[in-house]
Amino acid sequence: MCGIVGVASAARSRFVLDDVRAMADRIVHRGPDDGGFHDGGAAIIGMRRLSIIDLEGGHQPIHNADKTIWVVNNGEIYNFRQLRRELEARGFRFATNSDTEVIVHAYEAWGDDFLDRIDGMFAVALWDSRRQCLILARDRLGIKPLYFWPYDGGFAFASEVKAFLPLQGFSPAPDPAAMLDYLGIGYAVAPSSIFAGVEKIPPGHRLIWDGGQPDIRPYWALPTAVDDTLSYDDWVERIGAELRRSVSDHLVADVPVGSFLSGGIDSSAICALMKEVSDDELSTYSIGYAGSRVADYYNELPYARIVADRLGSTHREIAVQPDVAALLPKLLYHVEEPISDSAITTTYLVSQLAAETVKVIMSGVGGDELFAGYTRYLGDHYLRRYRRIPSIFRRTVLPGLARFLPSGRQNRMMDLARYAKRFVRADQLSWRERYAYYLAIADRDALGELLGVEALGPQHGLERIAASETSSDEQLRVMRIDAQTQLPECLLLLTDKLTMASSIECRVPFLDTKLTEMAATIPARHKLPNGRLKGVLKDALRGVLPDDIIDRRKRGFGAPVGSWFKSELAGLRAHLLDRATLARRGLVNPDAVGRICALHDANRADYTDLLLVLMNMEVWARLFCDNRSVDDVSGELSAIRPAA
Repeated sequence: MCGIVGVASAARSRFVLDDVRAMADRIVHRGPDDGGFHDGGAAIIGMRRLSIIDLEGGHQPIHNADKTIWVVNNGEIYNFRQLRRELEARGFRFATNSDTEVIVHAYEAWGDDFLDRIDGMFAVALWDSRRQCLILARDRLGIKPLYFWPYDGGFAFASEVKAFLPLQGFSPAPDPAAMLDYLGIGYAVAPSSIFAGVEKIPPGHRLIWDGGQPDIRPYWALPTAVDDTLSYDDWVERIGAELRRSVSDHLVADVPVGSFLSGGIDSSAICALMKEVSDDELSTYSIGYAGSRVADYYNELPYARIVADRLGSTHREIAVQPDVAALLPKLLYHVEEPISDSAITTTYLVSQLAAETVKVIMSGVGGDELFAGYTRYLGDHYLRRYRRIPSIFRRTVLPGLARFLPSGRQNRMMDLARYAKRFVRADQLSWRERYAYYLAIADRDALGELLGVEALGPQHGLERIAASETSSDEQLRVMRIDAQTQLPECLLLLTDKLTMASSIECRVPFLDTKLTEMAATIPARHKLPNGRLKGVLKDALRGVLPDDIIDRRKRGFGAPVGSWFKSELAGLRAHLLDRATLARRGLVNPDAVGRICALHDANRADYTDLLLVLMNMEVWARLFCDNRSVDDVSGELSAIRPAA
């Protein structure tokens, strides 16, 4: 696990090796163990290294025998041992035991198609001096981030945007076009980012530059059709075998490996399979909440303890109180994008806990996307039943009743009312519009009001992706949408950056390439048998986990911030969303924000995610646009008295 940086320019670049070293210094937390650079003239590449495999010999950049090809890699190549044997049989000789050296010789053997042969999580930069060609690539599902900033005569690239801060001419400012993404769905879909002029290379894409304009193209995509030839029992058997293999592959490391444990099915399955396939001691780490009835609703520590006890793991845990205001600037500094997921707090704190004893951590991220674990995936299932109600009743009576339902997240009944309210409103929409609506944190009317425009122009990123999706299977089409939107741009982004902020590597076995491709071909009727979320995965895990863990109701990994905004964090919200502050910043309409706060406080609408992104955006702007330090902004927020 590392952080990579570099610049490229056909003419004499305004940036030199010292500039690239300064870029790497900004992301030293991603690789405190080592650093390395190569100046190829037209391109300079560099990295910071967290040593995981071949601790002594894995220094990067790694080159070929005649030093014409140089590579830096952020991530791990899980099939490097198999590829190494294949390449050695073709006559290639290896100078290290590093997985990164496999990339060098794979490129020599297969040219630009080398990405088809490597499997893992990675962001790669490869410089070929013979071709005077730079290749950048991001792994298939976007587990590792990769940004680039075009400037006059060239471009810079890095694992994190803050690496561009030392470069002359880079001036952080919000991208107005990206605001539609952040306010609409809570994150920006590649190639957009919150930073004007900075783009993200999309998952499964590569950039090839040979002196002209960078050429960005896909090299991989999920299957577009399901496999109807296998029975339910066949899928159960295949899933169990593939998940077990994936966990085994992801355990490859020369340092201790632990696992996050929420007590839910995904992280519990990873832990149980780690125990099954490895003789090493199992270390698990959990986070929960305390202090109120709402906190108890979100708290999963008791379930995590049950799993840890049954597996005999060395278990560590922490409980979070809603006194996290001072932490917010540090979180936003590392995440860099003002996403609306409250898991930024929990992920960072549990990563800090894990970093005390391990350098590699496993996570259950991806299980919900692969095997249909979200309530929104039941939309079509229940819609078929809902439409048995006479249409006149659905169009006139039920929408009126739904308006009076409360909306919140502080207990089970409020959650169900929130889901019901959305479901009724989505009845008359097409499947694309309906799915985008389920994921939206603000509808288009609210967006127009926030942005101060009567008619919105371009679609936000999720709507754009959904518009191009044509799969006939209802689960495959939403899986393909999620794999290009929420998964890489929210869940994986925060997972990577907040574990890296603690200088630990996070691995996600559910997102193994073969397992992901297999899961994509499972028909919806098997993923959701009789409307049972994750039905086929749960049955694949019978015998691996106790039934009471498999069958208990899902809770997320977020925090009860929606309730905190009405109570303990009301002062913080008022400070960051102060009318004068919003007017001075000029990004959103202060009157619209005031109405949103009032509706949220009255439980008439749940705006947890929208309020979070608005607050995060203001903290982001103070850090990056106003050029204030983390300590400075943290000190300001610490002075705000919490509500009684």
